[in-house]
Amino acid sequence: MTFEEVLIQKPAERAQCTGAALEEVLESAKDNDSLTVGVYECAKVMNLDPDSVSFCVLAVDEEFECDIALQIHFTLIQSFCFDNDISIVRVSDMQRLAEIVGDKAGQLEDAHCVLITNPAEGSWEDPALEKLHLFCEESRRLNDWVPEISLPGR
Repeated sequence: MTFEEVLIQKPAERAQCTGAALEEVLESAKDNDSLTVGVYECAKVMNLDPDSVSFCVLAVDEEFECDIALQIHFTLIQSFCFDNDISIVRVSDMQRLAEIVGDKAGQLEDAHCVLITNPAEGSWEDPALEKLHLFCEESRRLNDWVPEISLPGR
């Protein structure tokens, strides 16, 4: 999908399309061992190798909306992403995100932050990731610095 095609989509269409693209990218990154999951693990990666980070997903649900420590972490992560030109989105269904990025053996406790990183041997290219970058770029033009995406249900 080209940038022009993204621009002419209706907002509802765009949100649905980007949700499917995000799910596709997360599954692809998981298969390529290019995911980092958890606030502290993500902070470590950002500190040690910020150039390897390609995309950031923040997730919060009603249970954690009033968690001040988590909101401070989110603010710091967002600031880091803005300073390093890393595309960032927010999802409101942390449980669904945990299903996508978790393994079948156990449930993830901390899926509040997920990073998509580039593997050491080179950057893997994914058209859905490019679509997400275009979505974030367009959102920033509309002063929506951390757009919210709805993940498709199962």
